[in-house]
Amino acid sequence: MQPMLSVLSAEEREEVHERTLRLLETTGVRVDNEQARRLLGEAGARLDSSECAHLPRGLIEASLRTAPRAVTLGGRRAGWTLTLDGSACTLGADGGATQVLDLATGRRRPGTWEDWQAATTLIDALDPVGVYWCMVEPTGPGNEPMSAVRHWRRAFASFSKHIQDSALDAASARTLLEILQVVFGSREAIQRANPFSLLVCPLSPLVLGRESIDGWMEMAEWKIPVAVMPMPLMGASAPASLISTLVMANSETLAMICLIQAAAPGTPCLYAPVPAAVNPRTWRYTGGQVEHALLGAAVAEMGRFYQLPVEASAGASDAHIPGLQLGVERALNWSLPGLAWPDILIGPGLLEGSTVLCLEQILVDIEIFSRCRRLHQGIGSRPEDWLDEVLQGVKPGSNFLKEPSTRDSIRRGEWYLSDLGTHGTYEAWLQQDRPSLERQLTERVRTILAKHHPLPLDECVERELDRIEAATP
Repeated sequence: MQPMLSVLSAEEREEVHERTLRLLETTGVRVDNEQARRLLGEAGARLDSSECAHLPRGLIEASLRTAPRAVTLGGRRAGWTLTLDGSACTLGADGGATQVLDLATGRRRPGTWEDWQAATTLIDALDPVGVYWCMVEPTGPGNEPMSAVRHWRRAFASFSKHIQDSALDAASARTLLEILQVVFGSREAIQRANPFSLLVCPLSPLVLGRESIDGWMEMAEWKIPVAVMPMPLMGASAPASLISTLVMANSETLAMICLIQAAAPGTPCLYAPVPAAVNPRTWRYTGGQVEHALLGAAVAEMGRFYQLPVEASAGASDAHIPGLQLGVERALNWSLPGLAWPDILIGPGLLEGSTVLCLEQILVDIEIFSRCRRLHQGIGSRPEDWLDEVLQGVKPGSNFLKEPSTRDSIRRGEWYLSDLGTHGTYEAWLQQDRPSLERQLTERVRTILAKHHPLPLDECVERELDRIEAATP
């Protein structure tokens, strides 16, 4: 059977829900958009003079009933889909780094467009990564600022699976819709394929800010899937306990879902809060605290409680470079969310509070995720797993090395067999000139980047995107 992980009891999940309902009705949320406030008011919210909306229980529970229980995401790659219904889990790339660590030199430097292209090509080639985020912002000398138009056209040209991103204002949203139609066709085709989901991030504590609302409002009638991702920090923008931080994250997520369903009933919503813990040594977010494992698992459990698609995170790392500290933090922090099994788990490849990109770390993180996936599969107990005939036929003192069932079990995945690192004898390792994991990772990254060529856009699509980029300030 599969492992039965729970960091919250059934009673605690109910308590988080009830306290969320109470907070949203009494304190409410500030809504920094007049049209959004009006929509919530028409749906049953009580509006006050401080631009806050107080959401009654009936409105929240009706919104949760309206949101679809599952959604299938797609991309440009033929045949690639991801159904968010609890049956599978994919990785979503972490995003927002401004620096790049070069393992060959051990030095870090500002990110460039070449780094962005390398990271995007790499995750496009790696099957466990199904969802794109912009992993690094080109900030180095000589690099033009990353305009939304240039970013989106390059993203769609370089990543053929699912893309998730934000549109921070109405003008950007209109441009994004135009790009989506050029790349994927009509509104109906886009709604069938769901190649793009919009990321919205309510502010903590309890604010649906303009950047969360304005762009989405422009796109609302398209019913593009929306990942709702508030990021309250325990001890900073959230109270100093795990359970109260979870209540805060849950409240901000449900408030945005209420607005989405009030404006466009039936829009798919991904339950995607990222409650996190500030580092009490520095009062910065660095991501290495082990509490992120508990919070990430709790998010998955609450998303399943609401029967919504789930996108969860597991923090980052305090470490500046790959090594023992990073390995400990990443492996432990991913273990509980991985076992809780969200539909999307964010995100490989970044260090030091998700500010530094390391291409080799993407491969390490996929290895950790693959081991978590094997743990999630648990101990099989199908009739063929018991191997009754083999057990009954054993001679005491013998072994099972020559049994066909041993070979068959290896082939069907009873063992997880990693191809990263050293797994032979010490003598063999010496004879191979003591290969290091770092060298193996660097060589593998170079090989993938040399061999993988992203699925190109049609020439007519590229011409239309040239026109859009030239016409956009």
